[in-house]
Amino acid sequence: MTLNEDKPERLEAEQVAAWLRGNPEFLRDFSDLALSLVMPRDDGRATSLASYQLDVLREKNRELGRRLHELFANAEANERLTIRTHQLTLALMRQTSAADSLRAMVASLGEDFAGDLVRIVLHQPVEGLDEADWFRVIARDSAELEPFSEFLSAGEPLCGRLRQEKHELLFGEQAERIQSTALLALEGRGMLAIGSADTHRFYPGMGTLFLHLMSESLVTSLARFDRD
Repeated sequence: MTLNEDKPERLEAEQVAAWLRGNPEFLRDFSDLALSLVMPRDDGRATSLASYQLDVLREKNRELGRRLHELFANAEANERLTIRTHQLTLALMRQTSAADSLRAMVASLGEDFAGDLVRIVLHQPVEGLDEADWFRVIARDSAELEPFSEFLSAGEPLCGRLRQEKHELLFGEQAERIQSTALLALEGRGMLAIGSADTHRFYPGMGTLFLHLMSESLVTSLARFDRD
């Protein structure tokens, strides 16, 4: 290979080196490149690069540790929710009347799932709940339920801050206490609301799998006491 043939390669390398000298923070934005570089250890400047590579690896390890911690915490939370949901289902199976099933549901949501206020709205009356302040009967075709028509049709749990008319219908005089709500559709029967004084307890986009399972368990429990 002649000198002229070798010159373009040397010139390109020199241009790269010159550009890097003018942009000393380049590797900060492309840390993966820093990890792939190989430098001789007997060069003093190479020691500095090796230290940087080590710092990048440490930061990646710290980030991985944080993610693993989050995954572990989420797994623990899901395990607790699974156990509580299972216990709720068993409690509903033990009840001997529709009224007792609803009472068991309200008690569990308040004690085991940290609901500050629980409200149940059904389309049909339930014997034995005339004095329950958490229970209301509203006919399926009532104008009061118009704000909930889309929600009831969709049948999916709704979480967050409800619009004023929904908020007041569910919680009445105690509406000011409630800052976030989980609303569960009870297929063909009505709905159930879990209210919290914590603004961040229920929020749009949160996982609703366990809420859906709880509503299905209650609907199934109530179906056992339907009259022919």
